[in-house]
This record gives sequence, C-alpha cells and structure tokens, in this order.
Amino acid sequence: MKSRSESLIRLKKFQVDEKRRQVTQIEMMVADFERMATELDQQIEIEHAKTGISDVAHFAYSTFAKAATQRRDNLLASAADMREKLEAAQDELAEAIEDLKKIELLDQRENQREAADEAKAEQAVYDEIGRLRHRR
Repeated sequence: MKSRSESLIRLKKFQVDEKRRQVTQIEMMVADFERMATELDQQIEIEHAKTGISDVAHFAYSTFAKAATQRRDNLLASAADMREKLEAAQDELAEAIEDLKKIELLDQRENQREAADEAKAEQAVYDEIGRLRHRR
C-alpha cells in the first residue's frame, strides 16, 4: 500500500512540475512576442521618420513599414492567443496542485491511521504484560 501511494505522489509531483514548465514556457513566448512587437513599432517609427510619411493610405507609404505593421499585428494576435493558452495552462496547474495536495493529505491520514493502529496494538501488548505481571 505504501509504495502505491508513494508512486502516486511522485506521479502527481511530476505532473505539477510539467504544468509549471508549460506555464513558464508560455509566459516566455508571450513576453518574446510582445518584445518583438515593440521592436517592430520602433522600426516603423524610424521608417516614418526616414520617409516623412506616416499615413498608411498615402501612395508612397513605405513597403517596409506596411510589412512591419502586418508582422507586428500578427505578433500581437499571437500574444493574445498565447495569453488564452496561458490562462488554460494556469488552470491546469492549479488543478494538478490541488490533486497533489489531496493525495498527500490522504497519504498523511493513512499514515496517521497506521501509526494509531500500531500504537493501539503496542498498548494492547503492554496491557497484557501488565495483567500477566499483576497475576503473579
């Protein structure tokens, strides 16, 4: 019984660790997307300053600025999508932690029951020894 509960606890800890890694990985991806979008914003501003044209509808608007704007928008959309995935991963992590806590609590209760049973059996032996001594 002991090895099964220990194996289950190890499994749950592994699952929690894996969920934490996923959350961290998604957080890093969101941060990278946002950083790249900020860099593209800066490049777009530099291009606007170079060409002197910041109106997207202008016929001579920079092709580079158009492409950079599109890429920035795609990155921001990806970051928003990843934030949704981050929320889901955080929920999964919370559930995994809750499951681990439940299993650990059950294991702790089982250990306490076993200890109480052992103490009761030991006390019964001492009581019997006491009765035998008292009879002599």
